[in-house]
Amino acid sequence: MTADPPLDTSFWLLEVNRATSFLTLQLACSFICCVLTLPAYLGGFDGNFVWNRIGAEYPMGMNVWSLRLLPALCGALCVPLGYLLALELKFSHVSALGAAVLLLLENSLIVQSRFLLLESVLIFFVLLALLSYLRFQNSTSSSWSRYGWLLLCGVSCAAAVGVKYMGLFSYLLLLGVASVDTWNVIGDRAASHLSVCVQCFCRFMCLLVVPALLYIFWFYIHLSVLNHSGPHDQLMSSAFQASLKGGLSRITKGQPLEVAFGSQVTLRSSASHPVPCWLHSHKANYPVRYENGRGSSHQQQVTCYPFKDVNNWWIIKDPNRQDLVVDTPPKPVHHGDVIQLVHGMTSRFLNSHDVAAPMSPHAQEVSGYVDFNVSMPAQNLWRVDITNREAKSEVWKTIVSDVRLVHVNTSAVLKLSGVSLPEWGFRQLEVVAEKAFKVHSSSLGWTVEEHRYGTSQEQKDREVELHSPTHIDVDRKISFWAKFVELQWKMLTLKQEESEHKYSSSPAEWITMKTNIAYWLHTSTNAQIHLIGNLVSWGVAHLSMLAYQLLAVIYLLRRRRGFKDISDGAWEQFVRLGCVCVGSWLVNFVPFLLMEKTIFLYHYLPALCYLHLLTPTLLEHVHTHLLSSPTHRRLLHVCVIGVLLYVFLCFWTFCPLTYGTPELSASQLQRLKWRDSWDILYRRQ
Repeated sequence: MTADPPLDTSFWLLEVNRATSFLTLQLACSFICCVLTLPAYLGGFDGNFVWNRIGAEYPMGMNVWSLRLLPALCGALCVPLGYLLALELKFSHVSALGAAVLLLLENSLIVQSRFLLLESVLIFFVLLALLSYLRFQNSTSSSWSRYGWLLLCGVSCAAAVGVKYMGLFSYLLLLGVASVDTWNVIGDRAASHLSVCVQCFCRFMCLLVVPALLYIFWFYIHLSVLNHSGPHDQLMSSAFQASLKGGLSRITKGQPLEVAFGSQVTLRSSASHPVPCWLHSHKANYPVRYENGRGSSHQQQVTCYPFKDVNNWWIIKDPNRQDLVVDTPPKPVHHGDVIQLVHGMTSRFLNSHDVAAPMSPHAQEVSGYVDFNVSMPAQNLWRVDITNREAKSEVWKTIVSDVRLVHVNTSAVLKLSGVSLPEWGFRQLEVVAEKAFKVHSSSLGWTVEEHRYGTSQEQKDREVELHSPTHIDVDRKISFWAKFVELQWKMLTLKQEESEHKYSSSPAEWITMKTNIAYWLHTSTNAQIHLIGNLVSWGVAHLSMLAYQLLAVIYLLRRRRGFKDISDGAWEQFVRLGCVCVGSWLVNFVPFLLMEKTIFLYHYLPALCYLHLLTPTLLEHVHTHLLSSPTHRRLLHVCVIGVLLYVFLCFWTFCPLTYGTPELSASQLQRLKWRDSWDILYRRQ
């Protein structure tokens, strides 16, 4: 038995069993924290297996069945949900059965449900939310029992968004439909004021308040369980990291809270792109001339270094004093104070001047000042600007305060440019002073992460002190809300450094199935599993979507001219079908056209499911309202039966690539390569 393909969920299980914090951009992952771990725990998964590569062998005795239970169960339940949805859209049992058959024979949905992947779970909760709302909408009962469906809709929406942020697209569409329904309720003069208020209140609570509370609750459990340091700590703020056990908290425990004149500090950039890093300097100067011919100050390099290092330490100095030690009692640094920053290991002052930065010539160079006895005086005064202050005279605090350092002489702000220096700069990140500081940017902020009160005046003694641990114990905590907001912001805005993947694809390729994904290959035979859709049903689904749009345009034009080809009831059913199926397809497909991240074929599966619902229901609409001739109807019956037969044959043809059995020869695999762009793996004999 070999490890599953994409590692999001598998990696998640590993970190949950270790109770370590992690961040993934694919998942909202809070709800999965509650439901996916249970079968893994019952199956005896101990968290010791590391999913470090696709295809790695599972250890003997590992209960893979329990790990794959939830995705498989949700994938199986999507079939009856499709059947029930067609019925709630007021179509016949025959159309509902057709929708269920198309979902059942979709090879890509089967493959995605068989592994530790989340698309089937997401699709299940999205379909359940839609079914629940339609049940509520169609219910004529005035009893409170109908609001149980509305409550289930809200719970399902929270679960969908808690599985993947993609669920938000369907949730917003459902809110739009519910808003129109609510507006119609408000305009119903036959209903009493009390009835209207009760209905609006119930909709507000079930569709907005309940999902929000549940979503927050998922993350409360998430942050309560995953309270240890993990592999993605560096992506979070220093305050977030310090709240986790076993990570930064081990380093920052015992640090003074208030930064004072004489404090020894490391300054971490608030920007996490391209990588988290610390203000750094070393005994190397800028080149006299750069490769493009521009000159520099030839002063000591100041960079941002993405690793812990003794050269990251700086001393906060009072410009009016020569001492580099903390007074007794300490004199804290406040918002608006002017300071000097002295590099701990080289004693150079942090300096900036009207010299172009090496890689960003529009910004000022930042350096460690070296007096070459030339007409270049030191400009080493910096004003402390605490951006998250609560009072005008806020004290600069370790980890808590987000600070901008404003150059007094030029009003430029110390910032991370994000550009790597050449070989002479050891490939470290460039630090500049940028005058356009009024624009908010995380690259302008700095946080004191490590902090001690300096006591050594002599350089040699100070170097020894910088290598020694601190001993003063100050307790600091970050609230759940602060962690919750930061985690949401990171998941929404953080960009992964993803190279182009072999199986990545564009949304345009999804529609024509020009791409596939190889999930598994046997170590010694040609047995393999691929994410490949049922080409026949895939093509029919997209033709149905185009046919619906064309028919909708014709209907609208003719109704505008006063011709009603179908009754008002049939028109309402047709519009409702478009809102649910075509609307859901759009909100689950169009966002990917705007994304810059690496995307794959499986991202299209939620949108595809709605087209499989559209196909049989649209055919019933055509059969019932547009075909009056028995001959035409019989011809349609024959065509539908023929298409279903081809759908089944296509499903059966690709079964070896769906289930990984039976093993096929190289020539048989070649015959399955229906697209030249597909990557079918085979061993030559």
